[in-house]
Amino acid sequence: MLEKKSIVYEKAILIGVINKSQNEEKVTEYLDELEFLTYTAGGEVTKRFVQRMEIPNPKTLIGSGKMEEVEAYVKANDIGSVIFDDELSPAQQRNIEKLLRCKIIDRTSLILDIFAQRAQTSYARTQVELAQYQYLLPRLTGLWTHLERQKGGIGMRGPGETEIETDRRIVRDRISLLKKKLSKIDRQMETQRGNRGALVRVALIGYTNVGKSTLMNVVSKSDVFAENKLFATLDTTVRKVVVGNLPFLLSDTVGFIRKLPTQLVESFKSTLDEVREADLLLHVVDISHPNFEEHIASVNQILDEIKSSDKKTIMVFNKIDQYSPEIIEEDDLITEKTNMHFTLEEWKKTWFNKIGDRALFISALNKENLDEFRKRVYNEVRDIHVTRFPYNNFLYPENLDEY
Repeated sequence: MLEKKSIVYEKAILIGVINKSQNEEKVTEYLDELEFLTYTAGGEVTKRFVQRMEIPNPKTLIGSGKMEEVEAYVKANDIGSVIFDDELSPAQQRNIEKLLRCKIIDRTSLILDIFAQRAQTSYARTQVELAQYQYLLPRLTGLWTHLERQKGGIGMRGPGETEIETDRRIVRDRISLLKKKLSKIDRQMETQRGNRGALVRVALIGYTNVGKSTLMNVVSKSDVFAENKLFATLDTTVRKVVVGNLPFLLSDTVGFIRKLPTQLVESFKSTLDEVREADLLLHVVDISHPNFEEHIASVNQILDEIKSSDKKTIMVFNKIDQYSPEIIEEDDLITEKTNMHFTLEEWKKTWFNKIGDRALFISALNKENLDEFRKRVYNEVRDIHVTRFPYNNFLYPENLDEY
């Protein structure tokens, strides 16, 4: 029998900064997410370093004393990667590499690495490669090797052209080539979307790892890859779904995240076209996550950036089976009750109440309240359909229970 190979995780440490815009609680929350990103990328976090600074050090982000502490830990524990939660400038990255002599990664490059691992189709790989080159271009100074060897040698380089200038030209040419390739695929995908006919389009959106793919599988009875890791799905999946006898198209889109690299937003614009062209958005939220309200705000910000914030939206609060508020004992007179202690019923009496019937509470994994979910989606899709085709509204009764 063949022995199963155990996964070897690369040792990593995380570094965060407390400043005017980020308090200690916020930094802890960001580092929790960064640790999950590190795990998704194949790393194991052994320690976190946090420093309070009014103004970040322009040379190394953190102060010299904290950097010495990090350097000692890296050497003593054979650390492979040092990961910063904030984006580093090219100069900061070079300075830190000289001091620590190991891989220096920031949040942006970590997300790009995960996207590179997760990209399955040629289209997704092209999008990620473009984003990586755009991130790499200003960071070429100081690289020890060429990106590729020069062919021909004589006559190939202009007078006085340095190796780094040659590397930059190679990257710029590659970026130009990838943009042309994406432009061609975008036109093909636009044609495909146009060929889907007049079916109502529904898009699943939400923060990464909230259960969109699991919900997609349950509703469409398909087999979309779903895993408890960030960015498990990169490629947009579109399925024809029939509820009652009403058909519509359901798409599962890439998950959003705070501090999403601008290179990725730019590269994945056509993927986000599924959101732009949708008639109805199902905004899936992991209500069991302690910071789900901030996740909602992050998604809404990206929707605003792609000019889709005014679309008809249903809020789908998923993972109710995992929701467990903190309990305050009856004799506890010190602890102040906050939203961390709210039950689901108490949450429904807060700003949730303003959403009204546009809020649904389900568990896609345990298939809880899915009948209510189907009825609500059916009603919304039917309204859109009969508005578009008023002459055949008799085909679809107002009440799904009539089937």
